[in-house]
Amino acid sequence: MPLRRDSRPSPLSDIGDRAGRLSVEIADAAGLIGDLTTLGQTQSKSAEGAIAAARQMAETNALLAAAMEAARLSADTTEATLRDSAGHVSTSLTRSIEKIEALGDGAIALKATIEKVAATIHDVQETSAAVRRIADETELLALNASIEAVHAGTAGAGFAVIAAAVKRLAEQSRQSTKDAQAQLEKLAGTLSELVGQADGNTKIALAAKTESAGAQQSISELHALVDTVQGVTREISTMAEQVERNSASFETLNSELTGLVGAVEAGAGKLTQAKARTDSILTISEDFLIFIADSGIKTPDTPLVALCQKTASAIAAQFERAIAKGTISAADLFDERYVPIPKSDPQQMMTRFVAFTDKVLPEIQEPVLEADPRIVFCAAIDRNAFLPTHNLKYSQPQGADPAWNAANCRNRRMFNDRTGLSAGRSERAFLLQTYRRDMGGGEFVLMKDVSAPIVVNGRHWGGFRIGFKV
Repeated sequence: MPLRRDSRPSPLSDIGDRAGRLSVEIADAAGLIGDLTTLGQTQSKSAEGAIAAARQMAETNALLAAAMEAARLSADTTEATLRDSAGHVSTSLTRSIEKIEALGDGAIALKATIEKVAATIHDVQETSAAVRRIADETELLALNASIEAVHAGTAGAGFAVIAAAVKRLAEQSRQSTKDAQAQLEKLAGTLSELVGQADGNTKIALAAKTESAGAQQSISELHALVDTVQGVTREISTMAEQVERNSASFETLNSELTGLVGAVEAGAGKLTQAKARTDSILTISEDFLIFIADSGIKTPDTPLVALCQKTASAIAAQFERAIAKGTISAADLFDERYVPIPKSDPQQMMTRFVAFTDKVLPEIQEPVLEADPRIVFCAAIDRNAFLPTHNLKYSQPQGADPAWNAANCRNRRMFNDRTGLSAGRSERAFLLQTYRRDMGGGEFVLMKDVSAPIVVNGRHWGGFRIGFKV
């Protein structure tokens, strides 16, 4: 039966394990500081935007205050002008109304007088007709008297003279009555026309009196308008006072925001320094892990390091065979023209070697996922951290949700963060890093990343990465 102490991890292995845990904690702290730095930068930009907005609003308030002051002065002038005009218009309209009413009353009285004259003429016409009838009867009587005087002979000579005189008188009366009747008819016609005109004048006079009542209402409305303008002037003055107070408040706010920006920028500067130091510490811890691995000390990560190196060599050999067979040219394999795929979110890209890697890499990469339960992903990236062909489960077609895409559509994307660029550009035998994997939607997973360079015909193409749980 082996000794109990032989089953325990060696002190050197324990050092490697502790160094690995320390690296994880440092990576987590570095990630948090990075988040705080980004948040500080965002807050600084927001505060600067708030300052600009406050300054703009202060300028707008100043312009508004000036405009309101001008409006108030204009309203004051308008009020005074309207008040004077209202007084003059009111006086003029009142006098006009009085005159119109007097003219209306006169027109109505004139019509009544004309109607009385017409009635009198009518009476005279009837009297004249009666006189004419009497004259006709008198002339007939004189004719009869003349006939009787002729029959009487000499004895009726004097009576004949009287009958002739009466006949002449009757004829004169009839002619005069006829002439008078003709004049009366003309006068009646004229009066009839006057009555018609008087009717029209009376209607106009009544309408004018009605309109004068409307004019009186207009006077009241004009005075009400003056009162309204006066109220508007008061409201403008009140608003101007509020704007002035707002301007003072914005000045205070601007001053406070300026101080806030200074504090945020100072904090951001400190966080930037802290991030640089934690990154430096993280690099030292990663170098220490590599030193431990290079020293031959076995750690829990040793098998994954060996697997990564072996897979990187297999990929390099596959690429070299493809170039030798003419399946792909070296120029296409090392293509750095990354063409964005339209409407992809997160942004995906294409190069001349993506179709080739989609064909040859899955058969090499997929088995690696089953080699150790800690492995989360494995993928080859080029020297610029472009990942053309991911594991099948992370190579889903993109949908409408960017957060889902970020976690499930990770192929054909650029992962040029610190960890990705280091893995793609490192030419060391292997590189062991600890980092927080961005899963999209603000979610991160703390992981370790081991990578080994892929060298094709002596030329550094990129690296093979294995991401595994801590």
